[in-house]
Amino acid sequence: MQRDPVLDHIFWQALNGAHRQWSDGTERARRYTQGFSPIIAFADPAQADFDALAPWCASGEHFYCDSWTGAAPAGWRIDAESTMFRMVWDGALPAADPAPDAVPLAAAHAAQALTLASLCKPGPFGIRTIELGDYFGYVEQGQLVAMAGERLRAPGLCEISGVCVHPAHQGRGLARKLIGKLLLRHAARSERSFLHVMRNNPAHQLYLAMGFKDYLESTVRVVVKD
Repeated sequence: MQRDPVLDHIFWQALNGAHRQWSDGTERARRYTQGFSPIIAFADPAQADFDALAPWCASGEHFYCDSWTGAAPAGWRIDAESTMFRMVWDGALPAADPAPDAVPLAAAHAAQALTLASLCKPGPFGIRTIELGDYFGYVEQGQLVAMAGERLRAPGLCEISGVCVHPAHQGRGLARKLIGKLLLRHAARSERSFLHVMRNNPAHQLYLAMGFKDYLESTVRVVVKD
């Protein structure tokens, strides 16, 4: 698969580009503003400038960091390390919106979205994450039981993220429907859809079956400011 330098470095591209208004930092290091997804990125992961980032980070904060593999500098520690796949859409689009009954999520749904994400653990998620793009979900008897939306973006690229289904409602195809809805919306905007999934997440097989392909596998760490 042909490599794209923007997609290769998509966390920095989003934080320093389309999402700069929701991030803090410098031209060398940035983080999402507190309340959004706890993610940091560097202009050059091989020379990660934690000193430049430190003024915008509080002691005890945990952050996800992609593609950085160096030793933790003074004042920081590595709490966890794994790898994740960046996958790009390469399948046939649905003939029609598979989730016409999905509800657009707004600020009123933020607390329930965070609760669902805390239960399902799709990745870094904050109370304001749903402000980063269009999110859709299924609400039954007043409870948000499934959701999916958009996070990282750059010109011509949009990430599908926050895919969650409450354990009591799994097996109904809700995640597939919501992903299909987002795929159609991205195609209508001439955007390439992509997503991230941890290596040990069974959803990786679902995404492969749907039509996503592995683009790269990168190191992902959770780092903590002392």
